[in-house]
Amino acid sequence: MFRDLIGNRSVEFDPEKLDSLLPEKLPILPLRNIVALPLAVIPLAVGIPRSVKLVEEAMEGTRLIGLAAMKDPDIEEPGPEEIFETGTVALIHRVVHTDDGALQVIVQGIERFRIQEWFTDKTYLQAQVELAPETPEEDLQAEALRQSLVQVATEVADLLPNIPEGAAGFLEQLKDNRQLVYIIAANVSMEIAEEQSILETDSVNEKMRQLITILMHQREVLTIRRQIAEDASEELNKTQREYYLRQQMEAIRKELGESDEQEADVAEYRRKIAEAGLPEEAEKEALRELKRLEKMPPQAAEHSVIKTYLDWLVELPWNKLSEDNLDIPHARRVLDEDHYDLQKVKDRILEYLAVRKLVSERGIEDAEGHEGEVQEAMGAILCFVGPPGVGKTSLGKSIARSLGREFSRMSLGGMRDEAEIRGHRRTYIGAMPGRIIQAIKRTGTRNPVFMLDEVDKIGMDWRGDPSSALLEVLDPQQNNTFRDHYLDVDFDLSDVIFITTANTLETIPAPLRDRMEIISLEGYTEYEKLRIAEGYLVPRQRRANGLRKDEIAFTEDGLRMIIRDYTREAGVRNLEREIGQVCRKVAVKIAAGDAELIEVRPADVREFLGKQKFFFDAGLRTERPGVATGLAWTPVGGDVLFIEATKMKGKGQLTTTGQLGDVMEESVRIAFSWIQASAEKLGIDPDLFENTNFHIHVPAGATPKDGPSAGITMVTALTSLLTRQPVRSEVGMTGEITLRGQVLPIGGLKQKVLAAHRAGLRTVILPDRNEADLDELPDDVREVMTFVPVERMEQVLAAALQTEESESPIAPESALLEPALN
Repeated sequence: MFRDLIGNRSVEFDPEKLDSLLPEKLPILPLRNIVALPLAVIPLAVGIPRSVKLVEEAMEGTRLIGLAAMKDPDIEEPGPEEIFETGTVALIHRVVHTDDGALQVIVQGIERFRIQEWFTDKTYLQAQVELAPETPEEDLQAEALRQSLVQVATEVADLLPNIPEGAAGFLEQLKDNRQLVYIIAANVSMEIAEEQSILETDSVNEKMRQLITILMHQREVLTIRRQIAEDASEELNKTQREYYLRQQMEAIRKELGESDEQEADVAEYRRKIAEAGLPEEAEKEALRELKRLEKMPPQAAEHSVIKTYLDWLVELPWNKLSEDNLDIPHARRVLDEDHYDLQKVKDRILEYLAVRKLVSERGIEDAEGHEGEVQEAMGAILCFVGPPGVGKTSLGKSIARSLGREFSRMSLGGMRDEAEIRGHRRTYIGAMPGRIIQAIKRTGTRNPVFMLDEVDKIGMDWRGDPSSALLEVLDPQQNNTFRDHYLDVDFDLSDVIFITTANTLETIPAPLRDRMEIISLEGYTEYEKLRIAEGYLVPRQRRANGLRKDEIAFTEDGLRMIIRDYTREAGVRNLEREIGQVCRKVAVKIAAGDAELIEVRPADVREFLGKQKFFFDAGLRTERPGVATGLAWTPVGGDVLFIEATKMKGKGQLTTTGQLGDVMEESVRIAFSWIQASAEKLGIDPDLFENTNFHIHVPAGATPKDGPSAGITMVTALTSLLTRQPVRSEVGMTGEITLRGQVLPIGGLKQKVLAAHRAGLRTVILPDRNEADLDELPDDVREVMTFVPVERMEQVLAAALQTEESESPIAPESALLEPALN
């Protein structure tokens, strides 16, 4: 819907008076992917705010603007240096306004100009310009060039569709060479550089030469295109003729009893089908398609489609199984060789293998009325959940190695098309089976270990929901009849060991999560990282970088410095990366002959890896009142969270920043309300809240944060601010608070405590009802950390705040603190 801004009043303008009408500062409108030529009528879409303002102000004046092409069309708002110096003065004929605030402008080019000086005192570009009319030539050369230009333009017009028949006659009637050039150039497709070159050329004869060259090139291209179209038509007729001849040859061969190549192909497929050991349904479908192939000429479009389908059917491992190595001690040895600790995870994997071993050896079958129970026990789907770098994918490889099975991995991250799982139906051109069947074919066995990585990052759009397609794949009672859309026959996946990995469970749909047994892999402690580095990462990086054992050695202090000062992660991926960098630095010294053996000590670590990347800044942050250290859970492990509070004169308003979610915003309001209600007990003047504004900020503002577990940290930060007592630098805390000051339990305690341990905190305040979760912590963490379980907010403040006399500001009767757990 357009709204006319000008109406239908006519536009009157005398081109000969252009020089006197030009303003001293001519508005310059940059053009993207177009060159405005004199005499041409051009429709423009103007949407950039500064360009809209330029047009609107020009309409209030002379309606004259300068049009100049941009050198780089990708620049949103070009400056003077991104615009060609030669352009065209144009008159605005009409402006209409669109509903989205943009303008549709009709302009007509009048005369060339060259920019003398730029002005940038307005939001849009202005310039002092000098008109640059062309130099006309009226000699024999000009006449010859005009005739050649008209002839080539007429030939190009004959090769183009939808060109009016009178176009050639109109061009012959034009006697003004300048007008002829610009009319042809405005209607011929050419590059921006070519069109700008024609505009910038002063001589009309030279303009005609350039245009003739461009038109001759286009004439050759159009001629070749027409020839290709004619050849394609002849080829089609030839194909039809060959089809009838081949039909006659087929009849002659049948009369003579001769065999042809197609019959040999059919016989070969029949042999492969018999040897493949297909199930009854698959064999029936294969023979049906083979019968169609036998009656189909090789030239038919569907001939190759049927051959591809038969190739897939006969090459799939319908009955090929890897022989399982169910030796439990062997499996335990392989897992220990590949992974340090993870005892609970290893035990569950051994249980899984033991069940398969006993069921297989003892021939246990389902009892009547309980079909599927044994298969479900043997086909449990394991889901490894944990932060990046803790060894989820490598555990799958270890399981395959311990069993002696093939291993296949498929990443589900970002997958949005259901056909990636189930395949495409054969009605589509280029259809293929899904990635499950493709992987089975690549492994060559029907019982590989199949790892589905990043199952928590599956997408969904108009092409379907891949997570719904996985429901059948990951259900032990259904996947023995998995039906790929391309194959359209059942394929037994019940012998495949499916293992999935994820960083978090929250994004996995509930029906899919219900089909998997969750095994959590938590982050590693510093001691565990040290042992992993010594036993696994250093040897692997040493081999990867071509070093021998007697050429590089890491001291324990050196590795500990890398862990503390150069990594801060739940897993060991970055740790291995830093160790690899040290090995490469050593490799340079060894290769150059500067050393024979390098022992990597802390001083060498600083030399090889540069300045320290991570610091323990809890002490620096909490040395002033108003800052408390909280503990948070993230999909990639625990983390330390600082809560900052400040106050200023005001009217009792409360401001929060740091991308806080709704639940966290509510925790702030609850904390503030509890402090107001408990002001006298805390030694705070109640009138302070009426004339003071408060601001709570959670740093790392670009990261969204939510959840109730920072409640007690909010209260501690505000209380520290109002009582001017700093929070103890070695204390971290987590817990939800109620309006009555009760501390409620939270989740993810193990990950939070490990994060506190990595950050150098030594005391953790936690809800009393989470005390049982401490049993999950490694012994080395429990030995060096102190845990303070609390039920009331008064106990939190007593344990967290510093006083000159090491006493809490809370009344003694409310500061009953349970004994700390070491």
